[in-house]
Amino acid sequence: MKPFLLKADQAQFLLIDMQQKLFPAIHNGENLLKQACFLLSSCRILNVPVKFTEHYPKGLGGTVGEILECMPEGASRFEKIHFSCWAEPGFNAFFHKEGRHQVIVAGIEAHICVFSTAMQLLDVGYEVVVASDAVGSRNPEHRSICLETLRQAGAAVLPAESIVYQMLERAGTPAFKEILAAIR
Repeated sequence: MKPFLLKADQAQFLLIDMQQKLFPAIHNGENLLKQACFLLSSCRILNVPVKFTEHYPKGLGGTVGEILECMPEGASRFEKIHFSCWAEPGFNAFFHKEGRHQVIVAGIEAHICVFSTAMQLLDVGYEVVVASDAVGSRNPEHRSICLETLRQAGAAVLPAESIVYQMLERAGTPAFKEILAAIR
C-alpha cells in the first residue's frame, strides 16, 4: 500500500446497504450504528460528500431510520442489485461527481458488498479507507477475514475516530470543537 493521509477536501464517504431487514442480524449492530452516525455527522461538519446505497430495497427495505436521521443534507442515494457497487450500471457516473480520489467505506455486510466494492475501488485506483468499527456482518469471523484481506490488498483499515482525526488535521479549529463535542 502506498502511504497516504485522508484529506477532507479529497475524500468522500460511501455507506453501503445499512438497510432495515439486514441490520437486525448484524453482530454488534448498535456499535456499528453509533460509529456510522459519528462518521456521517463528521462528514457534514467537514464538508465531505456522502453517498449511500441500498441493495434491492423492495425486498430488503430502505436505509435504517437512525442512519437517515444522521445523514447530512445533500447525501446521494443509489439503488443496486450487484454486490459490488462498482459493478452496478450507472454507479461510476454517480460516484465520480465530485472527482475525489479518497473513499471512506462503511456498511454491511462486510464480507459481501463492502468487500466487493472496496476491492474494485482499489483496483481502479482509489485510495480506500475502511472504517473498521462501522462495518459489520452477521458472523464476526467473516468481518475479521474481510478486513484483513482488504488490508493486505492495500486498503487502510482504521476506526472511525482515526479517520475523522486524519481529516481534521489539527486541534483548535471550529470543526475540531464541534466534533470533539460529539465524541464526548
